[in-house]
Amino acid sequence: MPDVEYPKMRLARPLASPQDAAMSQLRGTLWDGIPLQRVRAAPDPDSPSRAVALPVAWDEEEAAALAAIAPGSGPVVLPRLAEAWITPLAERGRQLRILADATEARAFTEGLRALLLSRRGAPGLALWRQEAKGTPRFVLNLPAFLSPDGGFDTEAYAAAVALAVRALDIATGAKAHRLVLGFADLAGLLAGLRLAYGSAEGRAVGAAIAALTRGAAEAESGRLADRMGAREPVALLAPAPPGETPVPGLAAAARAALDAAAGCAGLRHRALVALSAPDAVEQLLGAESGGLAPAAGPSRLTLDRDGWVAELPTRAALRAGAAAERLLAPPPHAAWLAMTQAISPFLHAAPPMPAAEAAPARPAAPAPARAPALPLRPSGAVWKVTVGGHRVVLRTTEDPQGQPVEIAIALTKEGAAYRSLMDAMMQSVSIALAAGLPLAAFVDAHAYTRFGPAGAVEGDPVIQRATSVLDWAFRKLAREYLGRLDLPDPEEADCAPDAVGRAAEQAPLLPLDLPETPSPRARRKQLRLVG
Repeated sequence: MPDVEYPKMRLARPLASPQDAAMSQLRGTLWDGIPLQRVRAAPDPDSPSRAVALPVAWDEEEAAALAAIAPGSGPVVLPRLAEAWITPLAERGRQLRILADATEARAFTEGLRALLLSRRGAPGLALWRQEAKGTPRFVLNLPAFLSPDGGFDTEAYAAAVALAVRALDIATGAKAHRLVLGFADLAGLLAGLRLAYGSAEGRAVGAAIAALTRGAAEAESGRLADRMGAREPVALLAPAPPGETPVPGLAAAARAALDAAAGCAGLRHRALVALSAPDAVEQLLGAESGGLAPAAGPSRLTLDRDGWVAELPTRAALRAGAAAERLLAPPPHAAWLAMTQAISPFLHAAPPMPAAEAAPARPAAPAPARAPALPLRPSGAVWKVTVGGHRVVLRTTEDPQGQPVEIAIALTKEGAAYRSLMDAMMQSVSIALAAGLPLAAFVDAHAYTRFGPAGAVEGDPVIQRATSVLDWAFRKLAREYLGRLDLPDPEEADCAPDAVGRAAEQAPLLPLDLPETPSPRARRKQLRLVG
């Protein structure tokens, strides 16, 4: 592995509390002197919170990721949690002779700590949780390698790839022929480079990144083969990387890495580079998309300090600045297919399909002063009310004619099952609207539906009561988009939990229209023989 000089951390107070006595051996390492903040965080809004200690420069999202990664339900301290896998890896590396001596072991551990603290890379959950049956993986966060001048730090990235290969080889006992090394948030990297995901330039950068990853990984596998013995031949034919990219030096670095791999006498591994579906580790690193998946948009939902659902710019949007709306607009599926075709030749396994998953709402950190003022959506509206004491946020996205094509409802107090059902229903409504089904059909179907929460509506100057969240939402949409004023508020008794409504409002209990005084002969005619 090439020598890498990692930046020095400024010395502050040491971790010397009684709880950290077991970590006294970390004095003089990158952990020494890093001030920690102690917060309470939960993996998701429905889970109990736990105490989390992490660097002061990190925010609530990283704290929530640590709460999800750490096993159990007790307090989580990042240095202690990380050293539970870093130190054993170094010790096992010495035993396997992958790390030659104490000096090399010390450089190895400091390199892993530096990758984690800079949020450039980390192993998957199997190593964090020390799961013997899990498949170890290592992920590198691409936007973290953006250089201050707007380029990509190819040298540091190649060194991180080599370090990850060595860590995975140790974690598998130097026996695995296949390793799982991948990268995350290509979309965020392209946004930082001011490149559109669906552009030819974006695909060239993606292919060059994948080629650099493969070349650096196979070159490290060759160095391990020199020490441990070769098990696999070097590939005689390899795909050619892009001849040029908009990023200075990236194409040359990819070509040099592949040439270095081709010059090895043999390899230790048959396959090394494979992308994985994202989990809490990507969230810990600050990656907002998995692998080569496109960005979900320029904004994300979160909870503000008062518990309301808010929409904030993503990290990728902050990098893209004024061009965020253009660069981070969800691309068509064909753009992902084109990116996959450009990158797949350099991978050892097919990439996973992109999954659009809404991130759980988190308390919002104060926005930085340099954050651009981004519109919530290209066009649309947002209403915030409480229905029966439960906070509700209704959001619409409009087409150029001002008609809704997407509707979303966010609830902050309900259980996960209720929110999931509501999300699924509103996605179905949005799909139907986009397909041309009129909004009036949904208003007729859902206005005055009865289920909790129900009752007084606060925050809406027109609608004062509702029999359900859907009742308020669709009557609101009817007024705003259809101009309907024929949907008055229900009576207070209709909003009570035990209200059953008038007979005219209730659906028939049987599928047949029975006569008022059915005779035995009439009832026999309505029977059907089955079986």
